[in-house]
Amino acid sequence: MDFSHFTAISFDCYGTLIDWEAGILPTLRALIKSHGRSLSDTALLELYGEFEAEAESGPYQSYRKVMESVIQQLGEQMGFRPSPGEIRSLHESVPAWLPFSDTVPALQQLEKRYKLVVISNIDDDLFTQTRKHLGVPFDCVITAQRACSYKPSPNNFRLALQTMGIPPDQLLHVGQSVYHDVIPAQLLGIQTVWVNRRSARPGVGAVRAASGRPDLEVSDLATLAALAMKG
Repeated sequence: MDFSHFTAISFDCYGTLIDWEAGILPTLRALIKSHGRSLSDTALLELYGEFEAEAESGPYQSYRKVMESVIQQLGEQMGFRPSPGEIRSLHESVPAWLPFSDTVPALQQLEKRYKLVVISNIDDDLFTQTRKHLGVPFDCVITAQRACSYKPSPNNFRLALQTMGIPPDQLLHVGQSVYHDVIPAQLLGIQTVWVNRRSARPGVGAVRAASGRPDLEVSDLATLAALAMKG
């Protein structure tokens, strides 16, 4: 990949910059355990990915509502009724989700050469809490709330291009999800990097499985930063 013509790099946030499995899994494990159920981490992530995609596919609703729907659907699937506090437990845990160890050093390197953008399926106020952990200013943040749509809608990527005032060939998009990030970005002519993070569900993580071919695959952001700063 030739990095020389990119002026900006956009990132998915949760799963790419933030270790969301370390937030999702303890919450879901505690939930099902409190109702006398058990399930493997792999199966929990698969259910999360499917339930999230279903909740995001209809008319726009806040990500809080999406996460509440995931909890409710998990209860229906496993035969229990979550309490109001349990229904809120996922989105209430988001502010405590932390970056991967390589995230902040990589962003600090990349900001020396590129404008940095976030394109994330999240509510504005939840990202404001997450942003405190990321250690760099961003030139543009496109949330689902701002776009009134969820990736994999191309609308979120179009809005980022319009806001930045750049053509697709000047933007590189980086994400952990082939379904949410690689496929829709490529539809608009944006080159993509798939960050194939270590996961309890290898190669997929907490998202819907999908087939796509990124322009570049890396295992972490440290590898991407090293390549991008050479290019």
